[in-house]
Amino acid sequence: MVIAEDNALLREGLEQLLQRFGFTVVATASDAEELIAADREHSPDIVLTDVRMPPGFRDEGLRAALELRRRRPGLPVVVLSQYVEQAYAAQLLADGEEGVGYLLKDRVGDVRALVAALDEVAAGGTVIDPQVVRQLLSRRRDPLATLSERERETLALMAEGRSNAAIAQRLVITEATVAKHVRSILEKLNLPPTAADNRRVLAVIAYLHHGT
Repeated sequence: MVIAEDNALLREGLEQLLQRFGFTVVATASDAEELIAADREHSPDIVLTDVRMPPGFRDEGLRAALELRRRRPGLPVVVLSQYVEQAYAAQLLADGEEGVGYLLKDRVGDVRALVAALDEVAAGGTVIDPQVVRQLLSRRRDPLATLSERERETLALMAEGRSNAAIAQRLVITEATVAKHVRSILEKLNLPPTAADNRRVLAVIAYLHHGT
């Protein structure tokens, strides 16, 4: 096992606790680069990593985990997060492969539950924190739930048939900012580019269907 966590106290605590429960920790990492290097050197049979890692403290740990799974398909990975971050959980589950876990850090206090989750993931199962499941299901019921207020305003004006220039004028922002909002809307509504479909139209249909 490799443990990746930037907080030294938590990292060392996890290492000692998990070793007591029979896990062999071959390396620890304090950032995403160290995690990737540790995987390259040791080829662990499971990785436990925080989502947010230096230097940006955004999603470096998650992106490193996804990169490791691309390099070694099926590598069991358990990701820890301070908060429920639906986009990160969805990204981790997106490849359809099993052997993944997404847990809130609050659960770390229950060591036996953490060990059980690690055992399940190591065996090829999928373990998602119940709170994350509830929010993911809520997101599925409401496809617009992840949009920011400004993105909702942009989508509403798109539904009125307005161009990016007209939206920019209405919201008193630049066209470049409108284009950024539109890209974000399409990503959050899971509308990837295709030759057959007009994503802008599909986004408006989703908006109208939602009845906002």
